[in-house]
Amino acid sequence: MKLGEALVKEGLITRQQLELGLQRQVQFGGRIGTNLVELQILGEEELTKFLGSYFRIPAVTPEMIASIDDEVMKSLEKEVIEKYRILPFRKERNRLHTAMLNPNNLQEIDELRFVTGFDIIPYVITELRLIYSLEKLFGIKRELRYISLTDRFNPEAKVEEESIDKVKAAFTEVRETEEIAGILIQAAYKIASRVAVFIMKGGKIVGWKGRGINVDGFAVSEKELREEGLSLFSDVLKRKAYYRGPVLNIKGNEPLIKILSGTPQDALLIPIEIREKVIALLYIDNGNTSVLNANVGYLSKLATMAGIAFEIIILKKRILEQ
Repeated sequence: MKLGEALVKEGLITRQQLELGLQRQVQFGGRIGTNLVELQILGEEELTKFLGSYFRIPAVTPEMIASIDDEVMKSLEKEVIEKYRILPFRKERNRLHTAMLNPNNLQEIDELRFVTGFDIIPYVITELRLIYSLEKLFGIKRELRYISLTDRFNPEAKVEEESIDKVKAAFTEVRETEEIAGILIQAAYKIASRVAVFIMKGGKIVGWKGRGINVDGFAVSEKELREEGLSLFSDVLKRKAYYRGPVLNIKGNEPLIKILSGTPQDALLIPIEIREKVIALLYIDNGNTSVLNANVGYLSKLATMAGIAFEIIILKKRILEQ
């Protein structure tokens, strides 16, 4: 039974969620588990635990990876680690405990035993954690497709309290919706070269304000997006969750690509909600060829605070209308 089907059978995801994951996998590549985690349908730790039972092999924990010592690091050549996509994490005489994506592949394990001279003891690991660990520990660069790993696994990527406190204070003082967009743009522009806020209006996504991007005159209807199929906007609106990754050169993204003058390889789109209804979207990138060096947690907090500020203004207006 394939992993996706096993997840459905176990009740960890629905069949509709599996279909979303498979559609995303076709577009972006990577393993089905990776795409389900990126869609925020499944947690990485939850996936790790399930993989252990699915393969009937122990799963590697973050604690195991954190305890890797110098002897283990030097036990295999970097070229071997990169070729086989494995992570050695503990050595006991001639036994090398090793995390891998396909721990049931006996042919590959036998080949590794021949190449390395070690008795390989296999463990399972998620693709996301493997790629992040290989870059952090061995300097094996990840593909741009996995750029969001820093936000997912790096505990040091924290919001600066002083910065967030100033933004909080600014949001509490707003009187008009225009001010909310201004605060968002100003805060996000400090960490990215292109920022824009789109607002939902009359069944359309309308360009509101931008910096580094001209969104004047931008408007696309939700109906058009549904007819065109997959797009960055429709994906975020449907899931009500942020997207980070490349802006794909597909028909549904054409209106956005036009104002961006290209297809950024690393973009972020965050929904701004009021009571689970998306009322606006925050878009950020660092140009069409540069990586976005931004903390998603911080930017998500900005979007959450903006949603609260919008709701407060709406409630104030209702009170005055009574």
